[in-house]
Amino acid sequence: MNLRLTKPIAFLDLETTGLDISKDRIIEISILKIEIDGKKQSLTRRVNPEMDISKESSAIHGIFNKDVENEPTFRELAPRIRDFISNADLAGFNSNKFDIPLLVEEFLRVEVDFNVDKRKLIDVQNIFHKMEKRTLEAAYKFYCDKDLTNAHSAEADATATFEVLEAQLERYLDLEGTTTFLHEFSAMKNTVDLAGRIVYNDSGEEVFNFGKYSGKKVSEVFDKDPSYYSWIMNADFTKDTKRVLTRLKLQHKK
Repeated sequence: MNLRLTKPIAFLDLETTGLDISKDRIIEISILKIEIDGKKQSLTRRVNPEMDISKESSAIHGIFNKDVENEPTFRELAPRIRDFISNADLAGFNSNKFDIPLLVEEFLRVEVDFNVDKRKLIDVQNIFHKMEKRTLEAAYKFYCDKDLTNAHSAEADATATFEVLEAQLERYLDLEGTTTFLHEFSAMKNTVDLAGRIVYNDSGEEVFNFGKYSGKKVSEVFDKDPSYYSWIMNADFTKDTKRVLTRLKLQHKK
């Protein structure tokens, strides 16, 4: 195994009702956990999202409302998923932008404690895009010389993602197999929240990354326009973004 692990790493893939992190829900989750000694364990479950699956999403992953209506809800599965991931670092394909933020949002929604602050987050898509700029199916063919015949099945995608990362480490000698290196290399932005609404500037200060105050320091906006915080807290932002902004506001008051 090319990965040099100091703790377990969990490759995850989600199929969802749609693409809105703050609104949509998980309907299938698959996690492939690699132990330090290379031993593999997997967990795959379908989930009742308690809302309708969009037709556009069903057309991609082939999962419809009737397929999950008798499955357990995320609230019921959350403790098992949290315990399975345990203290593992997290990896996936486009996971930093989508899978991990949405998973965290689901945990926050059901009030199950799950923190990613001390975990390494490795986005294999970012490595791929920096090196080759293609899709997962193309990556699987390019690196592993295999056809991803069951694409958009969470289990197939999670397994393929692990195999692609292994092949990337084999191909690119300047890539290190440590999670610390891969975490830093696969990060596209130095984000404060998972959704990337707040980022660090070159001086390490928190700034907004959207809207009319894009590029402005959060602390300055708090002073200039205190109502902006209230607007965000009542608007359609993720729970994680609101949690981070609340922490910054409390720090600002000190």
